[in-house]
Amino acid sequence: MSGSGFHVHGPHDHELEHATHHGGGHDSGDAKMTNQIALFTAVIATVGALFSYMGGATQANASLFKNNAAISKTEASNQWNYFQAKSTKQSLAEISRDLAPADRREAYQAKIDRYEKEKNEIKADAEKIEAKAKEWDRKSDEQLHQHHRWAQATTVLQVSIALAAIALLTRKKQLEWAMFGAGAIGVGVGVLAAMHI
Repeated sequence: MSGSGFHVHGPHDHELEHATHHGGGHDSGDAKMTNQIALFTAVIATVGALFSYMGGATQANASLFKNNAAISKTEASNQWNYFQAKSTKQSLAEISRDLAPADRREAYQAKIDRYEKEKNEIKADAEKIEAKAKEWDRKSDEQLHQHHRWAQATTVLQVSIALAAIALLTRKKQLEWAMFGAGAIGVGVGVLAAMHI
């Protein structure tokens, strides 16, 4: 602007004025694409954060359940060792009964009967504990499978966000469609994880 009140518009001023009066002019498509990608990225990043949290939770559960299985296996092993000790005592009592004089055989037979009863109880307990260990292992495997699903979903969503950044930089519509496709696949895998599939 000169001191005489005469004003000359530069090309940049003309574009700004045009954009202000006409909603962005020929750049409104770019603005729309930018807004779509920004919104999509925000939503997918939020969903990805939730999937990541679920992946961590299922991984922690898998470890906890595997630990419980190990504890149960140790308990079962202890029971089987106890069973073996009773079997050894029973065998010694049987040998003693067979070698003892007739008046002492009844006392050894009572011990043998007691050991047999105790062994049956110990065996039943050991089998219950083993079944519990197998159940913990099964639960751990399920949680680990679900963890892998959450991790897959999170990874695909991260790829989708990367595609969004590239689409924004290159302004290529194909990359925007690839971004949407990867996002849909990531959400789909997340749904499979939520359904334990």
